[in-house]
Amino acid sequence: MPLLPVWLYCAFKARTLLFFHGANPSIKYGGMAMESKKEIYDLIPENWIPKTIFASSESNFKEVLNSLKLQKLEFPIIVKPNIGLKGLGVVEIKNADELENYYKNSDYDFLIQEKINFKNEVGIFYHRFPDEKTGKITGMVKKEFLYVKGNGKKTLKELVIENPRSAFQIKAVENEMKNEMQKIVPENVEIILVPFGSHTRGAKFIDISNEITENLVKKIDEICTNVNGFYFGRLDVMYENLEQLKDGKSFKIIEINGAKSEPTHMYDPKHSLFFAWKEIAKHWKIMAKISRKNHKAGFPYLNIKEGFLALKNNQTIEKKLRKISLVD
Repeated sequence: MPLLPVWLYCAFKARTLLFFHGANPSIKYGGMAMESKKEIYDLIPENWIPKTIFASSESNFKEVLNSLKLQKLEFPIIVKPNIGLKGLGVVEIKNADELENYYKNSDYDFLIQEKINFKNEVGIFYHRFPDEKTGKITGMVKKEFLYVKGNGKKTLKELVIENPRSAFQIKAVENEMKNEMQKIVPENVEIILVPFGSHTRGAKFIDISNEITENLVKKIDEICTNVNGFYFGRLDVMYENLEQLKDGKSFKIIEINGAKSEPTHMYDPKHSLFFAWKEIAKHWKIMAKISRKNHKAGFPYLNIKEGFLALKNNQTIEKKLRKISLVD
């Protein structure tokens, strides 16, 4: 509610409540709702993304396995809903039986991807105005995966419950770890509970915007200017080590998010709520300015009825994925 005046201000300048539509003309609804991840991956140069296979809900499981063989994808793999958000429904699959189980329990299109073996993940927020040749990185966040550390006395379940961050994920963790929950974790052994950098799924976000370098900006700008019609959003990136990333090397883009992207560096525990409000307001204003410029160049704004229907459908999908992911 405190940010509503900012949205209304942006809407007034654009003459539409749905000004976000023009932020990324090549992405459905600008990337605010119902966007296909597969269509976004198709926009990105292949050498910067993991191998990706589209699995239709109407295909049979044999066709899915044949696609894996044709693309020479080996387990473990990552699967995710084609239309999804907040890391919901994203699962690491270790074998064909697990993949078949995922297939049987999903009534939606999903993507199968090679697992990137880099150990670290960051979110990089990028924007470029349509009338400018180069863009900017406005924030970078390191994602610390949800984990617990053993003491040689307590079971995994006890460690999960006593950790405030992991306690919220107990249902999902129990579903994934199953029998491991009752085992005592050796002293100083770290167990990663959720290997995905999603705030919704327990990851801790650490603001490392001070680590942004000219080389990194140059490389991200080089990639994004080759993603036709993309001007505003966050790149989720897996990388080998920070020094190589800062030099623009040894990383893969695992996802690009559009208009609904949050400047996730604001979630660092060291930041205040007021800092978060300031960052959101700043990024909304940037998004609105980009949209106005694209609209002026001929890109039409979204029909109000269609736009609100898309937002409603997106909420329905989120609720459904939360139930599947056992996330409250």
